[in-house]
Amino acid sequence: MYTKLVDFRNLKYYYSKCYTYKLYPSTKKTFCVGGNTIHLVTVSACMRLARHRSRYSAIVRCLMDIRQAKIVKGRSINLALSHRGRQALKQVGMEDTIVSKGIPMHSRMIHSLNGTQSPIPYGKKGQSVFVITETGAMTFLRAAGAKEEIQADLIVGCDGAFSAIRKQFLRQSRFNFSQTYIPHGYLELTMPPINGEFAMKPNYLHIWPRNTFMMIALPNLDKTFTCTLFMPFDEFENVTTGDQVIEFFQKYFPDAIPLIGADALKRDYFHLPAQAMVSVKCSPYHLSDKCVLMGDAAHAVVPFYGQGMNAGFEDCLVFNEIMDQLNEDFSAVLPEYTRVRVPDDHAIADLAMYNYVEMRSHVNSKWFLFRKYVDNFLHMIMPRTVIPLYTMVTFTRTRYHEAVKRWHWQDKVRNDIVHSSLYKGL
Repeated sequence: MYTKLVDFRNLKYYYSKCYTYKLYPSTKKTFCVGGNTIHLVTVSACMRLARHRSRYSAIVRCLMDIRQAKIVKGRSINLALSHRGRQALKQVGMEDTIVSKGIPMHSRMIHSLNGTQSPIPYGKKGQSVFVITETGAMTFLRAAGAKEEIQADLIVGCDGAFSAIRKQFLRQSRFNFSQTYIPHGYLELTMPPINGEFAMKPNYLHIWPRNTFMMIALPNLDKTFTCTLFMPFDEFENVTTGDQVIEFFQKYFPDAIPLIGADALKRDYFHLPAQAMVSVKCSPYHLSDKCVLMGDAAHAVVPFYGQGMNAGFEDCLVFNEIMDQLNEDFSAVLPEYTRVRVPDDHAIADLAMYNYVEMRSHVNSKWFLFRKYVDNFLHMIMPRTVIPLYTMVTFTRTRYHEAVKRWHWQDKVRNDIVHSSLYKGL
């Protein structure tokens, strides 16, 4: 770990240890301050800077030496890459490289209690979400010397949900901040391959919805599935022995027991306690013309819409576009970035909360499936007028808050059509 003193008045950083360091000669220096993991949003935040190495410096800092860290199973959630994230990666020529490391998912696959499996497509044919696993490694240069002082022109804080950079903002007047822990936690299990192949169909997000809780499974390149059980903490606490684990799975996820393995279930369920999930909102995202927040540091979201990484990447894409519009004048760019981005990031935070209810409960409802059928039918005959919410969020760059407004309007139109049809039928 390193100790750090931050003074935003002159932007001097003091480090006792520096584990991650990349500096390019330039007339301006910009810090991209990363978190304590191989943080894709950190890399994304430096995209604009990497394109202008002749004028800017990109420095990435980590809170621990990731070369010495071990991958801790039980704490990861697979990353879903969709249109917004791909557009950001495309700008820096990384889209094909990252997509090649992922597995396309075309649909949700719903597992009922009786073992029946029913697919629910994400969008139109050919539209997919890619699942990316957090098992890569990166090598960084280490700075010489135990202590150094560096002056920066801009600090980009993308150091995660518990951002050290954002803590400095709390000292400023009129900075709004909130964090909400949901009453549900998550626990990770692993479904191994069977005879060297995936135990289930790989191109799906597998969901076992059980109303107040659920389990999901996402494919990995090594032919395993990462299974994640989302459940209220008090439900986790009620299961205290291996036999109770098997009893619980026999009641709610019977088809998963032979795929995961009874012994593995008994062992892995108690490997780590259930982990918490937090949603963070704040505003503004900038401090004068000296510091800006991106990714989870600005807007940590719960994982149920698969948009956390994509929203972080889109932060950088939006910042890039505003830099072009305002001639890279930080004093104008940073306030405009806050103005544009805050309503969208707050909207996706709320949508992520909503989608948990949809995934664990609504997908079991015949009314939900019927409404989804109506949405898709209306989209087919009026593709520019009616666009399903999931399509707007996942397969377009429609601003998140505008997607929510349009969703509410379309809900009203669809309900009027359905009620009118039912009335005429009667």
